[in-house]
Parts: sequence; structure tokens; C-alpha cells
Amino acid sequence: MQSPYQFNVNSFVQMSHRLLLCALLLLATISCSTNQQAKLNNTDALRVILVGDSTMATRTGYGDALCRLFDANVTCINLARGGRSSGSFRAEGLWDQMMASLAADSGFAATYVLIQFGHNDQPGKPGRSTDLVTEFPVNMARYVDEVKKGGAIPVLVTPLTRRIFRDGKLHNDLVPWADATRRLAETQRVALIDLNSISAAAVSAMGSAEADTLAEEPPPPKPLAPVSNAQAEPNGAPKSRFDYTHLGAKGAALFAGMVVRDLAAVAPDLSKRLKSGEVAK
Repeated sequence: MQSPYQFNVNSFVQMSHRLLLCALLLLATISCSTNQQAKLNNTDALRVILVGDSTMATRTGYGDALCRLFDANVTCINLARGGRSSGSFRAEGLWDQMMASLAADSGFAATYVLIQFGHNDQPGKPGRSTDLVTEFPVNMARYVDEVKKGGAIPVLVTPLTRRIFRDGKLHNDLVPWADATRRLAETQRVALIDLNSISAAAVSAMGSAEADTLAEEPPPPKPLAPVSNAQAEPNGAPKSRFDYTHLGAKGAALFAGMVVRDLAAVAPDLSKRLKSGEVAK
């Protein structure tokens, strides 16, 4: 006859399994609740969207280099496309794509949209050129207005300088479009990165030989003659990988650093989301 006080191994094992299962379920519930709360409390996630031409685009511009300067709390999307103007970017449906991405995810504490045009708005580019007085500022103002209505923060960027020297001096033929962008930023009271001014000052100071090293590849043995505005930036990739407009890795890093320093000044929350030491460079 079995004693009532005799240890029952099977019962003990069954009870242990039940207790372990309860403990695991409790831990899973706590973990799930913690994760959900973390998502609700995450106000650090920021987004930057880049809109512009090839001087900002992947491979030929500084946009990707700029994106790499942010830490993991910033989602940076480069939508810039080569050969586009303030008019053709919208006409080709690229702006609609930007607005769709803006509306698709509202989980960011803030979204900044950097807008830079001017190169392809210049005369002599069929299907892309815009009138400096009646079209360019209107196009840019419309972009600003729609970004605001979309709940994001517009940041206007004046066009990157070309690196063309004449008689030893930099020929900055984009000043009128830079001026129009500055005026718009002032009247609309939006943030401005004056890339045209700071890039022109830097390129002028370094001289033509050093400026040539900012291109996609070294210059050919025989100096390449400056081309007209219509030829300087074809609709897409440039015909030659060396020119006075587009950028290689060195140029992209240089101008991305300029942009991020000014961006940090106008967007303090982004200044806290840069990889260590980037603003100080």
C-alpha cells in the first residue's frame, strides 16, 4: 500500500511544466507590451527626403553621401533624378511619388523635404527649361506649399555651382536661380540652405585644377572645353563622366558636408541625429 506522503514524481513533473508554461506566457505578454509601448514612445525617428536634379542624385550628385551622414534614427530617401527641372520633375510624375511616400508613413516625429532645382531650368533645354520669372518661382512655391500641407517641413536648397573657370575666375551662371530660391525662402518663411553661395566660394578658392578632382573621373589629357547649358546636363547620365557639373566620391563628400552643416543649423533635431563628429568636419 502506497503511503499518502510518498513523493509522486509524475505529479511533480506535470506541475512543473504547467508553472513553466505560465511563466513563459507571462514573459511573452510583458515583452509584447514593452515593445508596443516603445513604439508609441519613439519620438526620435526622423525622415529626410531629397528632391532635385543630378547634382543631388545617386551616382552623379551628393545626395547619397548626405544620407550616409545621418545615424540609424533617420530614414533618408534620395528621390533626386538626373536631368530634371522644377517643371519636368512634376510633369513626369516624380513629385506624385514623393507625395505618396510622404503620406504612406506617419510614424516619424518629423519629415524634412530638401528641394533643389535650377540647373535644368536654364534656357536651351527643350522640355525642361522654365521661365525664370513666371515659372521657376511658381513651381518652387507650389512644392513648398504641398510639402507643408502634407505635414512635412520644406527646406529650399540653392543650386550647386558648376565648376567652370574663365580667365582664372569661377563662372557661376546659376546665380539668378539661386537668387530666386533665396527670395522664395524669405517670402514663404521656410528654411534655406544656400549651397550655391558656399559651394561657389569653396570652388573659387581651390582653383580650377583642384576643382577638376571633384568630378566623376579625372579630366582627359586634353582639357575639356566648357559646354553650353543645354549640353551640360543631358536628360539622365552625362555623356562624359568628366564634366564641370557632376560629382565623384570626393565632390559628393565635400558638398554633402556643406549641406549637412547648414541643415543642422536650421533643423536642430536633425543636428542630434548625425554620426559622431560629422558637423565638426
